[in-house]
Amino acid sequence: MKLEHLNSLYTLIKTPDLFGRYITNSHIEKCLKKIPGSMYSVIGYSVENRPIYSLRLGNGSKKVLMWSQMHGNESTTTKALFDCFNLFLTNNAIPNSILESCTLLVIPILNPDGAERYTRLNANKVDLNRDAQDLSQPESRLLRQIFNDFKPDYCFNLHGQRTIYNVEGTNKSSILSFLSPSQDAERSITFNRKKAMSLIVAMNSILQQRIPHCVARYDDGFNLNCVGDTFQSLNVPTILFEAGHYPNDYNREEVRYLIFLSILKALESISKGFEIDDFNEYFSIPENAKKFYDVIIRNARLEEDIDGIIDLGIQYDERLVDGKIEFIPVFEEILNSNIFYGHKEIDAKGQVVKTQHNTTLKVTNENDFVLINNEKTSLKP
Repeated sequence: MKLEHLNSLYTLIKTPDLFGRYITNSHIEKCLKKIPGSMYSVIGYSVENRPIYSLRLGNGSKKVLMWSQMHGNESTTTKALFDCFNLFLTNNAIPNSILESCTLLVIPILNPDGAERYTRLNANKVDLNRDAQDLSQPESRLLRQIFNDFKPDYCFNLHGQRTIYNVEGTNKSSILSFLSPSQDAERSITFNRKKAMSLIVAMNSILQQRIPHCVARYDDGFNLNCVGDTFQSLNVPTILFEAGHYPNDYNREEVRYLIFLSILKALESISKGFEIDDFNEYFSIPENAKKFYDVIIRNARLEEDIDGIIDLGIQYDERLVDGKIEFIPVFEEILNSNIFYGHKEIDAKGQVVKTQHNTTLKVTNENDFVLINNEKTSLKP
């Protein structure tokens, strides 16, 4: 799979109806109208009776189950899936070989109620990714039923992660992260875990050409309540995908392409076959760490008569306002260490930093901008 070819192809097949962070059923329904009706269906309903859609593509013997927006506010992978669907509808060697070898069953929004509210949880305030054993929610029961009926050979669990993550030991943002979940408390390296690890290695190899040193992996602590751990424990190779933060990409349009690329690479590897022995390289991918703030104001003072120089950590609170996501800067912490990084960094040069109302800045303050030496400085992305 050549990057240059996919780069040029992507501009033609990227779904124009999906943009930004707020993606709901009403958005994907516009896209579904442009897809042959035989490809998609309603497979169930959410707590609030919103339809849950699935798409079925290909007729090969290798079965891959994918689901996105299990957490309603993690929409980047949904956008990437529809870009993949557009590619699959073209007469191109890449999708043709995949669909000849594989059958894909895809749930683009598993949690439409959470998507509507832009929340992680479903309408009953339950995290569906901690409901794999209790199966207390209709969305969780539906996913398990689909898993049982479809009997997949591979599962792709598609998520998005916060901007706080860095590649361990570096000042690089974790633009994409992956995990081959554990299937027991001992974190045994089982055959199906090796298969998932090898696929992650394949994805990482192509991603390093585009985002060198910006791919990480999650800790594989075992929690059977998580869907990935449960499906892995049922001996189905399962991969957690996490779409993270690309510099200056709060709409996650750059990361959308990287997820598109990753999904295609994993599917191509499945369709053509891959070396399971490659799994060892999985452990050379650094782990995720949490060392980023959205904004850091360096070399600041909070009061005129205080000599101490500090750094101020600011994180965006993502809020749904009139159908769009607003990024609200919130002063979270005084940083006493320089081991933290900011996606945006401002040097106060020893000056006093005040709120936009010219008052003393305090933890939990929300400010679109601050005053540094009585000059406005924007904190917005």
